Amino acid sequence: NNNNQRFPVRPYINGDANVFTVALSSIIAKVTRDDLMKHEIHVKYPEYGFDVHLGYGTRDHVERVHRLGSLEGVHRMTFKQVKGR
Repeated sequence: NNNNQRFPVRPYINGDANVFTVALSSIIAKVTRDDLMKHEIHVKYPEYGFDVHLGYGTRDHVERVHRLGSLEGVHRMTFKQVKGR
């Protein structure tokens, strides 16, 4: 329990499936992230093909990371396909 919270917090199990506002915010976050990958990250690093795979762990994306290396601040360094690349 954190007494410094400005708003009450309540955990929800399977919130995406059971709470409309959680599901809605999840969709907004995904669409925003995909847009960022396609229109900002891809423009900066076109050789990685973010406009096609949007940063998801597709075979193409993993192969490009293995070939080109990971990007600090873009790739999650804890992701097993990126770790050590």
